[in-house]
Amino acid sequence: MISFFEATLAELSIHRVGNKAQDEFYVLSEQSLNIQDESLKNILISYFLSPYQKTTEIYRFMHPNEDLNLNEVYHFVHDVFENGEHFHENSQQLAKYLYDLSNHPKIKAGELYVAYFENVQIEGDLHDAIGIFKSETKETYLKVYPEQAGFNMSYEEEAINISKLDKGCLIFNTDAAEGYKVAVIDQTNRSAEAVYWKDDFLKLKVRNDNFNQTNNILGVYKNFVTEKLDEDFDISKADKIDLLNKSMKYFKEKESFDIDEFANEVIANEEGIASFKNYKKSYEEEFDATIADTFDISSAAVKKQARVFKSVLKLDKNFHIYIHGDKELIEKGYDDGKAMNYYKVFFREEE
Repeated sequence: MISFFEATLAELSIHRVGNKAQDEFYVLSEQSLNIQDESLKNILISYFLSPYQKTTEIYRFMHPNEDLNLNEVYHFVHDVFENGEHFHENSQQLAKYLYDLSNHPKIKAGELYVAYFENVQIEGDLHDAIGIFKSETKETYLKVYPEQAGFNMSYEEEAINISKLDKGCLIFNTDAAEGYKVAVIDQTNRSAEAVYWKDDFLKLKVRNDNFNQTNNILGVYKNFVTEKLDEDFDISKADKIDLLNKSMKYFKEKESFDIDEFANEVIANEEGIASFKNYKKSYEEEFDATIADTFDISSAAVKKQARVFKSVLKLDKNFHIYIHGDKELIEKGYDDGKAMNYYKVFFREEE
């Protein structure tokens, strides 16, 4: 979805942001960095952009008052896209704004990088992009170098591992009126204090496109089958797996989703269909996220969800049965003599 084989690094500013709650401060550079070394530029491009190659979810800036200009990051970034000569000044404003939000005791101090890229590809189109990145984790590196008839060693402390980007976001200069296209990464903090990056600092919402529509309906259906069905129906684990397999088959074979078609082909039970539609409605109300009844299916979202759709029937700690096809070829029973449940599996030949 995002690639950078044509990308160039046009400008870079570096600042340091401390933890306000710990009485640390911020340090602003007076001007952007003048990088002449092309190898260093390529290293930085890889460090900043390579983590986004596997990114699938795209966000947009938002503000609770629905006025995008009240979103501070959107405001500073928009000014840069409109007036390139304001790049460094706005990078300083971004650093000060992030500092004001760094008031949780567990937020780490670190360097803030604001970069301007040209020709970054997203969804098949090339755009300029502004990257905002923060490095928090420092490591010690060993250096081995030849000396006289052998080798010697030294080390460098407080160095940055260029294979691990701690936090970052990429803002693409497209769809400005809708809040741009934004990709985000937060590798270091996944607990409550981490909301300051995506929710407080950036103020992002998931873009409501075909990817997210597909991802959401598959997630809702999976939870419906694995959690809700037991409340309303007497259903075996094998039947649940069969329902999950049928849904995945539907999404892999169809080009578009239609809720009535899906329900009739996959659930095929009037009470079950009504229960699923009510469950979907409850999800939309709880999370304030509308899922359309019809939309084009995103193959990327199907691939993502396929990883968590389990087709494994676990029997005590002795056996796992993988059910991929016709559920009618497996029967469940009970052996009175052994006082144990059993499954009978039918097949034509071993492979």
